[in-house]
Amino acid sequence: METIKKEGQTGARLRRVDRFLVDVRRGIPVLIENPDGSGLVLLAAELVTPVGLADFEVLPNTQRSCVLLTPKRAETLKIHLYTEGAIAVELPADQPLATLRHLTDPAKDLDLPMMGPFKAQRDPLPDAAPAALKAAKLAGLLPAALVRDLDVPARDWAQEQGLLCLPGTEIMAADDLIAGALSPDSAELELVTSAAVPLAGAPDTRLIAFRPEGLFGGGPEHIAIIIGNPDTQKPTLVRLHSECFTGDLLGSLKCDCGDQLRGAISQMQNAGGGIVLYLAQEGRGIGLMNKLRAYHLQDQGFDTVDANLRLGFEADERLFQSAATMLQKLGVHQVRLMTNNPDKVAELKNHGIDIVERVPHSFPSNEHNKAYLQTKKERSGHYL
Repeated sequence: METIKKEGQTGARLRRVDRFLVDVRRGIPVLIENPDGSGLVLLAAELVTPVGLADFEVLPNTQRSCVLLTPKRAETLKIHLYTEGAIAVELPADQPLATLRHLTDPAKDLDLPMMGPFKAQRDPLPDAAPAALKAAKLAGLLPAALVRDLDVPARDWAQEQGLLCLPGTEIMAADDLIAGALSPDSAELELVTSAAVPLAGAPDTRLIAFRPEGLFGGGPEHIAIIIGNPDTQKPTLVRLHSECFTGDLLGSLKCDCGDQLRGAISQMQNAGGGIVLYLAQEGRGIGLMNKLRAYHLQDQGFDTVDANLRLGFEADERLFQSAATMLQKLGVHQVRLMTNNPDKVAELKNHGIDIVERVPHSFPSNEHNKAYLQTKKERSGHYL
């Protein structure tokens, strides 16, 4: 009974976070509550309109609104890092929206090198400040937020205005909640359906669809591609493949993703069977829109790591709990992992999967992805 009660509480917290993030992604103001009952009104920075900015300036507070940035983004803009977890930058009275755009989106950093200097707040920020950045990131947006402290109790004001309010601690715990829901011994990842899908070069193929049950309104679906008839009682040939719209579908030459996907399927077919886990975490977990932003920065000369950091993200935002859970539900406990990425090996081991062998999985470079592969090797530690 206690276990059921605990799982119910976790599910309720995930649903609250889900509804909160839907409003963040729609550009609707939300409130994040500090432990003392005060609050922070939040708008995702990239969705702020002139009307939204004007509405912010009449909220119940004597201070002006400010922009929250990640320390990585602030460091890129040569802003002093007086605070930890989040950096608050004041908006000027003139051209506040243009400044907001430049602060949050690095697309024009090289075109506007003389903007600034930007003034960061020195005083400690509210406890909710890092949660505001976390909310924008979880919503699939740039990790930056237009915020304003409230002079009134957060929950009361939110109820009056018909806005959602969530404790900052609940948002910051979202990763732990997700990890718990997707742990290998959890029943939260549901096998939805399976079907035979003959592939070119691998006609005996089945697709098995998984969905995180109850997580974020159903959550992103992941697909297990079963090639042939792998013997799951023996170490199974497995590849974790994060979806790549540009490489997998369009055949982009900027990465090696398409080669790796099709190469894995071919190698598994020749070996008599294997499993490709096709994971819904585009662009190393930052999403397609932000990946295209990173590509724009790469066109300006930044490598893949620096592009992500300039956007305010980590170099790699992916999680692999779901992959471990999928393998467990497929009855796979020992794998021969096709990868050049040491992090994938470590992550699967941490989640209870026995890595019997790492199978190298590299392909020749071309003139468009040579630097990309070099960055993988030198900065991300890939075995290339």
